[in-house]
Amino acid sequence: MPQSSRHVASLTHGQVVHESDLGSVTKLTADNFPILNRLSIKRLILEPGAIREPHWHANANELSYCLSGSVLVSILDTGSSFSSFVVTAGQMFHVGSGSLHHIENIGAERAELIIAFRHERPEDFALSSAFGAMADNVLGNAYDLPGSAFAGFPHRVEPSYLVRREGEPTLPSTAGYGDPHKFDVEGMAPPAASPVGSARTARVQFWPILKDISMYSLRIAEDGMREPHWHPITAEMGYIHRGRARMTVLDPDGTLDTYELGPGDVYFIPRAYPHHIEVLGEEEIHFLIFFDQPTPGDIGYRASASAYSAEVLAATFGVPLGELPAFPYTPADPLIVGRANPRDPTG
Repeated sequence: MPQSSRHVASLTHGQVVHESDLGSVTKLTADNFPILNRLSIKRLILEPGAIREPHWHANANELSYCLSGSVLVSILDTGSSFSSFVVTAGQMFHVGSGSLHHIENIGAERAELIIAFRHERPEDFALSSAFGAMADNVLGNAYDLPGSAFAGFPHRVEPSYLVRREGEPTLPSTAGYGDPHKFDVEGMAPPAASPVGSARTARVQFWPILKDISMYSLRIAEDGMREPHWHPITAEMGYIHRGRARMTVLDPDGTLDTYELGPGDVYFIPRAYPHHIEVLGEEEIHFLIFFDQPTPGDIGYRASASAYSAEVLAATFGVPLGELPAFPYTPADPLIVGRANPRDPTG
């Protein structure tokens, strides 16, 4: 089995955007993970009292999943539409491209978020940089103040990324209410479930704000397997939160790529490439799987065998009709199947 693959990279050891006693930001984009297309990913760590400074993304919608901690998220959209809400572990939020937003750790524990973007090279602007770009008198004119009121502002355009809050957080009275930008994906009954796994789905059917991105929270037990499949018009980018797994991907040139995945890894499967996910070890796996469509669709191996006659399948696979496996009729793919056979030692 190859020790490396063009389909896999470590987000834990990705490019360090910022690192300090306030936390860290690491990322994988097409610059350091070249196979990425229409998707990229960041890992944000916020220590207690730390704030991801107000910022916006010029070319990408953002979809975030909170792995741990409690954060306050505020979003200013066009038309002076403002939202502020609390997100905790297992919950998600969406920010549209160009919308100003901040993420603030309001708890006593470290907060960790996995953030996907709908572009392979997302572009950021920080509010501090935007203010730093303007002269004091220009800022004064904007606020009906003398230019001298901004004399203490640093005129720099380099972002701070993470800043420290003084005192206790200020929470709006409505911060605990529901909000269209927020979705409790782990609080939903899984639309896809079996005795060996489940998939909870943040997609437009359940979360109308989504326009061009979605996410599956996939769990598979030791005796389960994600059925071999492909997504006809959807790319797939997965983050491994917990457990170890093995994947096999077939490229159009006939290259067969089999690799192992562990916590902190990210994989990327281009549109329509066939692949599968098999658990290694005895621990349940938990993947956050992001897609570049609001409703990802797939075609599985089980349904594909039911779509054709035995004569067509025997001719296709080059085996005598009498030796064709007894494929079960499958009108709808099961997504997750049991693993009755031992793991192949070579993948």
